[in-house]
Amino acid sequence: MSLTYTVSQLNAHVRRLLEGDFRDLWVEGEISNLSRPASGHIYFSLKDSDAQVACALFRGSTFGLRLPARNLANGIAVRVHGRATLFEPRGGYQLILDQIEAAGVGAMEAELQRRREILTAEGCFLAANKRPIPRHPRQIGIITSLSGAAVHDAITTLRRRNPLVSVILYPSLVQGSKAPPQLIRRLHTANRRAECDTLLLIRGGGSAEDLWAYNDPDLVRAIAASRIPIISGVGHETDVTLADLAADLRAPTPTAAAEQSCSDLSGEAQRLHRLGEQLHRTVTRQMERTRMRLDHLDHRINQQQPARYFERIRQRLDELDTRMRRAVIFRQRQEQNRLHHLMQTVHNLSPLNILERGYAVTYDSAGKVVSRSDAVQPGEKITVRLGVGRLYCTVNRRGKT
Repeated sequence: MSLTYTVSQLNAHVRRLLEGDFRDLWVEGEISNLSRPASGHIYFSLKDSDAQVACALFRGSTFGLRLPARNLANGIAVRVHGRATLFEPRGGYQLILDQIEAAGVGAMEAELQRRREILTAEGCFLAANKRPIPRHPRQIGIITSLSGAAVHDAITTLRRRNPLVSVILYPSLVQGSKAPPQLIRRLHTANRRAECDTLLLIRGGGSAEDLWAYNDPDLVRAIAASRIPIISGVGHETDVTLADLAADLRAPTPTAAAEQSCSDLSGEAQRLHRLGEQLHRTVTRQMERTRMRLDHLDHRINQQQPARYFERIRQRLDELDTRMRRAVIFRQRQEQNRLHHLMQTVHNLSPLNILERGYAVTYDSAGKVVSRSDAVQPGEKITVRLGVGRLYCTVNRRGKT
């Protein structure tokens, strides 16, 4: 009677058999599906034309390799050394490696290089033939599978950045032998309809085999001949296909292709806001300068208007007339007071005033004032002026007192 195993027992038994019989072996093949997670371990598939096996190179074994870990890449042929084991939780067997060395160029890499050389000679990758990507497209076409995440990510990105852009989908297979002819037909359809300003040729990540359709020579030629600018976003940033080289712009991912296909309206809105503020400040300064200039011109016009000029002159003349009248009256009063004072002084000093108090003035015969008694002789005629009237007298005698 045959033994009955649980799944765990079976996997454990197979693991012991593998590790017992394949503890030290060399295997040659081509690297595919290379992965470098943050842990520092390296995982890839080692394949030939008929089969493949999973390989794991743990971080502690990456030092001292004959082929440095940094040089590992999809498509290169290598010889690896290690042991076979079974990863029991998944039931898959793998090689745990401790050494890697180069074994020449893999078949896939060699074919890729051959195609690249042919297409380069045809001018499919010339930078001079690249078409500019419109900054503000009205419609964008997307050539991809409708079932993948790439189309959803691209449409979401376009709607977020620029909801005014229309999107036209050209569904196609994106891997396998039937994918290149279908991709080419979608390119021809988009160019014949001429309804898009830009085309996005996108698909999500995958192995080198999954992306091989985008290395098809006829597809590359169709991309180079397209009248509509094409942005490629095939796989991840480390994946570079011949379609990427022929496209007018290569984006590292489908999302990045959508971002590079149109301007971000939110950024444009901020730029317009800044321009609006700058325009407002400029207009405000210009209006202030204009207002000051108008005020200056109004002032000059007011100064140069004859009616207002003569009105100010009349007001000035009226003011001067009033001031002059006041000055004349004041001067008249001053002169009157002065004249009155002088008249009073003259009156007080006048001889007539003295005569009126009983004094007299004597004149000799020659009309000279006589102030001394010896100035006349006895018998001489003299005239005596009184306060009122005159006396004509003859000197009889004279005395000293």
